[in-house]
Amino acid sequence: ADFDAKKKRKVAEIYQALNSDPIDVAALRRMAISEGGLLTDEIRCKVWPKLLSVNTDNLPPPPAGKELREDSKDYQQVLLDVRRSLRRFPPGMPDDQREVLQEELIDIILHVLKRNPQLHYYQGYHDIVVTFLLVVGDRLATALVEKLSTHHLRDFMDPTMDNTKHILNYLMPIIDQVNPEVHDFMQSAEVGTIFALSWLITWFGHVLSDFRHVVRLYDFFLACHPLMPIYFAAVIVLHREQEVLDCECDMASVHHLLSQIPQDLPYESLISKAGDLFVQFPPSELAKEAAQAAQAERTAASTFKDFELASVQQRPDTVLRQRFRERLRGEERLRGEERPKSILTKPRTNRFVKLAVMGLTVALGAAALAVVKSALEWAPKFELQIFP
Repeated sequence: ADFDAKKKRKVAEIYQALNSDPIDVAALRRMAISEGGLLTDEIRCKVWPKLLSVNTDNLPPPPAGKELREDSKDYQQVLLDVRRSLRRFPPGMPDDQREVLQEELIDIILHVLKRNPQLHYYQGYHDIVVTFLLVVGDRLATALVEKLSTHHLRDFMDPTMDNTKHILNYLMPIIDQVNPEVHDFMQSAEVGTIFALSWLITWFGHVLSDFRHVVRLYDFFLACHPLMPIYFAAVIVLHREQEVLDCECDMASVHHLLSQIPQDLPYESLISKAGDLFVQFPPSELAKEAAQAAQAERTAASTFKDFELASVQQRPDTVLRQRFRERLRGEERLRGEERPKSILTKPRTNRFVKLAVMGLTVALGAAALAVVKSALEWAPKFELQIFP
């Protein structure tokens, strides 16, 4: 009963924020981040547009299919991906209903790509779009996805993977700040960050089987800085500390372990931790280490070939194993003075001071505030109106 009372109170607060003039977007962000997120799809239909500052008064008409499909260079690939997306629809849904939604899904994707020729389709994009379609319906989904694609997802939609790789490079510095032991173990295993690629580019939609968990995360990500999904990825790895450290310390084993995401994660506490970490170690502080990681990451794992393999959801273990062997042979030749200094020897500055704070979960109000503030600073190549 206590839970129901809390829920009722939260619903009332959300509607109060929606009905205030002007709409209290900061309060809506807090609600989306705090425990339980936005609670119902009915509320999401009202709040998601506000979080993305999309005006729902003049929505574009639903995209028309036929000429879109004839004109699009991406149609065949989108069609294949959408056909493969059966498990993203609710288990008991009748086939004919699902087929209608799949057609709408194709049209939304082609419509956004047609209106934004600078965006490039990638495999996994449909996992994000289908989440919006199922929650808010095709017309609103089209508007929200277009906004999201030109903002939060912009880096994934470049012609190359460079910016996506750059974002993945934040993963290890975050882990290092919180748990140097896990970080050093992963470095020794040379596992790289490919295991988190599909998490990042689908906002976990591709890897979580329970739709409720997916939309709960979307509430969180929509309310936050575009880099929040990588903090969430780090928190999942940290949560699995014991499994990681018990694993064989080699690339294939650690990659295999980490790429199988557990379905019973304690989402609320992980969301709260990701928010805390963001406040303690904002991207601006980690940027230098991420750049160093890119420098040090001349390992095979970061080459585009592997990314291609990973993104077609094949298991890159065999490739990685083969590269790992080549690398070992190379290193045997390098034994001796000229072997490069490991980046593990970098000084661990004021880590313990920061870790002392870890015990005190930052009140989410503060986290939300910091997250919103920093979102405004995140504009290497976005226009600045990511957030109102």
